Amino acid sequence: MSDFATGDLQNEKPVKTIEDLIAKVRTYFPTADVTLLEKAYQVSERAHDGQIRRSGEPYIFHPLSVAGILADLKLDLASIATGLLHDTVEDTDITLDDIRKDFGDVIALLVDGVTKISLMSFRNTHEKQGENIRKMIVAMGKDVRVILVKLADRLHNMRTLNSMPYEKQALIAQETLDIYAPLAGRMGISSLKIELEDLSFRYYRPDKFYELNQKIQKQEKERYHYIEDVKKLLINEITKAGFKCEVYGRSKHLWSIYRKMLNRNLEFEQISDILAFRVLVENLNECYGVLGHVHSLWRPIPGRFKDFIAMPKNNNYQSLHTTVIGPDAERIEIQIRTQEMHLIAEKGIAAHWKYKEQKNAGQISDQFDWLRDLVNLHQQSGNSDEFLENVKTNLFESEIFVFTPKGEVKEFPEGATPIDFAYSIHTTLGNTCTGARVNGKIVPLKYKLQNGDTVEVMNSKTQHPSKDWLKICVTSKAQGKIRTFVKEEQRKQALIIGKDIIDKEFRKYGLSISRFIKTDEFEKYLKENGLQDLDDLSVKVGYGKLEPKHLVERLAPSSVVSDLQNFGPGGVANDTPTFLSKMVKSAHAKTKSNSLVIVEGLEDVLVHFGRCCHPIPGDAIVAFISRGRGITVHRADCVRAYSMDQERQVEVQWNKSSNLTLSRTTKLMITSSDAPGLLKLMSEAFAVQGVNINNATIRTTKDKKAVCYFDVSVKDASQLNQVIFDLQKIKGIISVERMRQK
Repeated sequence: MSDFATGDLQNEKPVKTIEDLIAKVRTYFPTADVTLLEKAYQVSERAHDGQIRRSGEPYIFHPLSVAGILADLKLDLASIATGLLHDTVEDTDITLDDIRKDFGDVIALLVDGVTKISLMSFRNTHEKQGENIRKMIVAMGKDVRVILVKLADRLHNMRTLNSMPYEKQALIAQETLDIYAPLAGRMGISSLKIELEDLSFRYYRPDKFYELNQKIQKQEKERYHYIEDVKKLLINEITKAGFKCEVYGRSKHLWSIYRKMLNRNLEFEQISDILAFRVLVENLNECYGVLGHVHSLWRPIPGRFKDFIAMPKNNNYQSLHTTVIGPDAERIEIQIRTQEMHLIAEKGIAAHWKYKEQKNAGQISDQFDWLRDLVNLHQQSGNSDEFLENVKTNLFESEIFVFTPKGEVKEFPEGATPIDFAYSIHTTLGNTCTGARVNGKIVPLKYKLQNGDTVEVMNSKTQHPSKDWLKICVTSKAQGKIRTFVKEEQRKQALIIGKDIIDKEFRKYGLSISRFIKTDEFEKYLKENGLQDLDDLSVKVGYGKLEPKHLVERLAPSSVVSDLQNFGPGGVANDTPTFLSKMVKSAHAKTKSNSLVIVEGLEDVLVHFGRCCHPIPGDAIVAFISRGRGITVHRADCVRAYSMDQERQVEVQWNKSSNLTLSRTTKLMITSSDAPGLLKLMSEAFAVQGVNINNATIRTTKDKKAVCYFDVSVKDASQLNQVIFDLQKIKGIISVERMRQK
């Protein structure tokens, strides 16, 4: 995706009235029947009457602005009407049936797709976020316009985010960077992606945003003259060579520059290629002709040329990118494309839109297969936390292009391995992959693919996926297939163990389970526990989630009473060898439950906290039954939690009524300039918030940076967030990150 856009949405005239909106629609659809828009506006205005936004303006300004952004993208009338109505079901008395009755099934589907889930209860905000994203993406599978409306909604919310409190701003900005900006990028809408990224940067790291913005502003006058001189030079030289062209130039956007500073561990002054120029020509052949002429003018930098015309990105982005040593020895990026390629780069999927009503208007185009893969993620993901992580992974921009032995091009994120490649071909090939031949040489599974590699998968019928594969693959498709295989294998093992346990338990009382499986009481027991059949029951017992003693007590209570009379309390029935019973016994033998957390359905259970992610009160958490260790609690976004057997998961939450003031340890990584006095300022920031430093490790880098690792004790996530915010305000600190295991 381009680092800058010439058709920025923020430069479009804002919509303040329904007349403004209609006028904007008429610029690209002069014969539009705007009755639908007028009706939608009237319904929305009545529904939101009396509602005020945090900014103090009438609420109707928001749906009008969202509809205006959709009109800027030149979308169809149904999408724009949805923009006007998108908050009515969520925030007013209007129901989805009302929308369906007044506007039809299509607009009802779109409104439902962008409506958040508000009536369900969730364990934490992280789970709610995951389910809302899941709902939106599933709806997108039915009609892709859902995500276009949602992106417009998020863009206007980001434009007016300054009225929110800081913590809310930071959370919304983080979600936008993780989900919505990448979604806009994957859909090829670069102007929308760039504005979302810069707005998120402003609220996610305001200190760095304004610091970087000031530095760029200081050089603005010089850069303006330089850009104008290079534009004139390019136009003259390209025209002399016999090509017609348009040339645009500007600085790359702030988030792009900041990300390069972090990735390359550089200061702003060390970033040289922050100027970019775009050359628009008439046809494909001229793209390569102009490229050759540019390289004859200025020396190209080796390794910085990318041909996205021959190998388009997944979102159909096409362009030639080259970085050269321009006038005054300045590094500049030059992008060369046709007008049609430019339209697709700026508007993405919206560039293909037919604003006239069509029967299949919202179906996913074959040109956007990645969208279909994203929609299918919810079927591969066991819970909302896993789903959210898979979506984030799936939205990473791909940078690696490799070839099959037949010359077919495959696109992957950086860090992809032969496992990712094998699963992209076929699930069976992925499951049996043992390695690969890359450019004729045998490489292991952990080999990281490089641009231009030709890959041939090696496989064996005796090979099977393992959990360790999750650590060396990066695509959500590969990870989903591996988890599915591992879960199926674990289920098979649990089924065998469970059947054996149930059989032994019944034989203790001289009984057989086969006597009861066709009884009404057995069917009732299955239904009460959400089970389908004996196999489901056996799996639950094998996992330790049900004790077979309870089943015997339910189906043959007279036999249990007789046995207890013979053996007394704590006799044979207490020797059930399930994971859960062992866990509870060890808990009683060692210590009472840590009252920092409440485990649903269990008391006096031994609780451990994952050392991989160091959860603290206030974090979204998940928990799993561990053999001989009781319950292990992880942060909901912990990578290790996604590789755990989801059948062992139990409900857990922080004990808000606890009187304990226990501190929990977590880890921070602070990157800063290597300057005197910074460590003292960091220590003071910790001390002011009452945060104790347990351990500190500091190393310096060759480019005069300092990387500090702190183990700190905090009461909860709120205290940690405040100290992170205070640290980020210290001049010289580049980034503050909470560490977790990769």
